Amino acid sequence: MKRLSPDAYKDRLNALRREMGAAGIDMYYVSCSDFHMSEYISDYFKCREYLSGFDGSNGEMVITGDRAYLWTDGRYFIQAEEQLKGTEIKLMKMGEPDVPKLTDFIKDNISEGHSLGFDGRCVPFSVYEKLSENLKDKNIKIVSDTDLVGKIWEDRPGPPKGKAWLLDEKYSGNSYEDRLSKLREALKKKKTDGLVLTSLDDIAWLYGFRGDDIEYNPVTLSYAYISETESVLFMEDEKASDIKDSLQKKKAAIKGYDEIFDYLRMLNNVSACLSNTEGRDGINMHASEGKISISIDPDCVSARVAKSLPENVKLIKELSPVAQLKSCKNPTEIENERQAHISDGAALTHILYDLKQLTGTPELNDGKITELDIAERLLSYRKEAEDFIEESFAPIVATGSHGAIVHYEPYPETNAVIKEGDMVLLDTGGQYLRGTTDVTRTVIVGKPTDKMKRYYTAVLKGNIALSELVFKKGTSGKTLDLIARKHLWDIGIDYNHGTGHGVGFLLNVHEGPQNISYNSSKAEPFKIGMITSDEPGVYIEGEFGIRIENMTVCEERKKTEFGEFLGFDVLTLAPYDRDLIDTDMLTEEEIRVIDAYHEKVYQKLAGFFDEKKASWLRDITRPLIDF
Repeated sequence: MKRLSPDAYKDRLNALRREMGAAGIDMYYVSCSDFHMSEYISDYFKCREYLSGFDGSNGEMVITGDRAYLWTDGRYFIQAEEQLKGTEIKLMKMGEPDVPKLTDFIKDNISEGHSLGFDGRCVPFSVYEKLSENLKDKNIKIVSDTDLVGKIWEDRPGPPKGKAWLLDEKYSGNSYEDRLSKLREALKKKKTDGLVLTSLDDIAWLYGFRGDDIEYNPVTLSYAYISETESVLFMEDEKASDIKDSLQKKKAAIKGYDEIFDYLRMLNNVSACLSNTEGRDGINMHASEGKISISIDPDCVSARVAKSLPENVKLIKELSPVAQLKSCKNPTEIENERQAHISDGAALTHILYDLKQLTGTPELNDGKITELDIAERLLSYRKEAEDFIEESFAPIVATGSHGAIVHYEPYPETNAVIKEGDMVLLDTGGQYLRGTTDVTRTVIVGKPTDKMKRYYTAVLKGNIALSELVFKKGTSGKTLDLIARKHLWDIGIDYNHGTGHGVGFLLNVHEGPQNISYNSSKAEPFKIGMITSDEPGVYIEGEFGIRIENMTVCEERKKTEFGEFLGFDVLTLAPYDRDLIDTDMLTEEEIRVIDAYHEKVYQKLAGFFDEKKASWLRDITRPLIDF
C-alpha cells in the first residue's frame, strides 16, 4: 500500500469519525486481522494500515472523537515510531511499563452509556468476550457488525481471488483420510460432537490443499465443520474448482463460503437428536445437559462466527486439535524439509558470497548496491530450485541502522545503499513443495568493530546454547527462552521479541502452538516432530542489528529412569560469518559445535557452486582454531 503524507492519514481518521458520528458510535476499534484471524492478510483487509500508514503484521487501533491510538509489539517499536511520525496517532508499546492492554484501555476510557463499534468478522471471539465482560457494568452498547473503514475506503482492493490446489502425498506424507481419522479420534476422546475450523492453515492442512489468497502464505479463504460423520468445507466455487471432485470422492462436502453462518445456526436443530443415538445428518451425539458440544478456538474464531452458533450449543473453548496435530511433522515432511533446506541454503550462501566479495569494489564504493538489489538477487537464486513457489514472507534485508528495525522491509523510498563497514541482516525464507524455510544471517561488509564482534558472538552463543540443549519431555518454550538469552544478559544486552516460533510445512511461516518466549501467555510443551526457529538477536538503534536464525526439528535424545529427554536438530544450512566471531568468547565445546556445523554446511552445499565459490566455502567453513 502506497505511503501518504501525515496529513492524509489525519484526513482519513476525520472521515472515519464522521461515519462514527452518523452511526452513533463513540469509540471504534480496528483489528489487524482478516475473517480468519490470520497474521498476514490480503490487501482487502488492511484497514489499520489504511488508517495509519503503519504496515507491520501486528497492530491494532482505537479511535475516539478526538484521539487515535495504535498498539504494537517490540518487533515494531522503531518502525511504528517512524511511520506514525507527524500523524496524531499515539503509539502504545505493548508490554512496556504503564502501557495498558487494549481491552483495559477501552474499559477505562469509554464513558458510561456510550457505544463501542468494530467489525466482528475481524475480531477474535476471545476479545469480544473480554470486551463484553469489561463493559457490562458501564452500560456500553457494543456494535459488532459495522465496517466503518469500508465506508470511507473508496479505492479498496477486492477480496482475494486465488484458487486451491491439491498437495501430493509424496510431500505431505499422509492422506486426507488419515488426517481426518486422527482428528475424529481426538474429538471422540474429548467427547466433542463437532469442531468449527476457521484458521486457514489448519483447513489447508486437513484437506490437503494449498492456495494463493494471501501473499507468502499458501492458503485459501475457507471455513470447515467436522463431526463424527460430517466433513464440510466452505469455499467459493471458483476457488474450489480444482479440488472439489477429489474431495467429494473422499466424502467431503463442499458448500459456499458464506453458507457457514446459516449452517452453524442450524446446529440448534438437535432436540430430536438427543433422544436418539444418531443426530442431524447422522451425527452421533455426546450431548451433555441437552446440548451438543462444539469445539472452537476463541483466539482464532471470529466474533461473528462464534455468535452464529445457537445458545443451546455447549462451547468447548480450546486450542484447535488440528493445530496440535499439524505441529508434529511426520517423517516424510521432515525429510522433505531437510531437502528444501539444502536448496535454500545454497541460495542464501550464494548471496553471502556476493556480499563478502563487495569490499573495495567500485560498485560498493560508488553506492550502486542497495538492500533491494540484494533481496532481488537472493530471490533469483531461490528460483533456481525447481519446486520453489514463492518467498515465505517479505524479505528483510537491512543494512546499517536499518538492522535495528526488527522487521524492517526495504521499499523504494527507504532503500539504503550498502556501505563499507556495514553489517547486513538478511531474514528471508522460501516456500517449496518440499516445505517452508525461514533463516537469518548477519554479515559484515568490510572490517567489523570490536563491539560488532562481541555482540555477534554473544548472539551466536545463545543460538548454539538452545540448539544443543537436552531437555525433559513436557518442557515448554517459556523455559527454554532463558537459555538463549543468558549469554546476552551476561554482557547486559537483550532483544525485544521471542526466540522462536513454529513453522508450517508449505504453510504459514509462523505457526503454533509451540513458541520460545518467556513472555508467552501460552506454554505448550515441545513434542517430537515440531519444527521451530531459534533466533536470538540484538538491536542497537541508530547503529546496527544482529540476528542469527536456524530452523530446528524436535527429536528424542534419550530415555532414562528419570523420563524421556528431547533436543533439537538444526535443519538450516548456511555458514556463520567467521569475520564476526570472537573466538576468545567461545568455549571449546562451542567451537566444536560451530566447526561440526560448518563441515556439514560444506558437505551439503559445495556441489551447488563452481570451483571458485566452492573454494571460498571451504575456506570459511574450516575449523575456527586448531587445538
